[in-house]
Amino acid sequence: MTDTTTAPLSRTVEGRLVPTPGTYQIDLSHTTVDFVARHLMVAKVRGTFREVQGTLTVGESPEDSSLEVTVGMASVDTREEARDTHLRSADFFDVENFPTMTYSTTAIRPKGDRWIADGQLTIRGNTRPVALEIEFLGSISDPWGGARIAFSATGEIDREEFGLTWNAAIETGGVVVSKAIKIEIEAELVHQA
Repeated sequence: MTDTTTAPLSRTVEGRLVPTPGTYQIDLSHTTVDFVARHLMVAKVRGTFREVQGTLTVGESPEDSSLEVTVGMASVDTREEARDTHLRSADFFDVENFPTMTYSTTAIRPKGDRWIADGQLTIRGNTRPVALEIEFLGSISDPWGGARIAFSATGEIDREEFGLTWNAAIETGGVVVSKAIKIEIEAELVHQA
């Protein structure tokens, strides 16, 4: 097993393991952007986006880093084609008029042994501030001569703030889809320069 704490793309800054400065591209085949919603007020329904691209620029000071991500909204996959079709419709993502979702950081700040990425999330033309809690998982040299880093990130949004207001009442009380949506990201990035 490789010791990721001594791999070439990691360093320690103020007691925290962080990536070395440089530019990193998201590796789509090893990255997931997932969301979790409550269905009928009790069950959790998970979905993922299959089209994700982005660039992380790590600064000499970790606080000077930035992240830009674009997600193809038509790539939504909840393992139920009828639900995915509804999510792509004007009731939700309206992919015909708003084909992408974007996230751009405005600040990176430490929080214990993790980091908070403050950023602007845009869905359906609505932009709102969203904070993600990030854990740097380490770095490694891959068998093909490249170098990679990995992160986990979590956050939560109120979908109605982004114009995703469709819902239906349940006879016993409550609604079909929760307002609160959890975001769960596992990202592997390839060092570019």
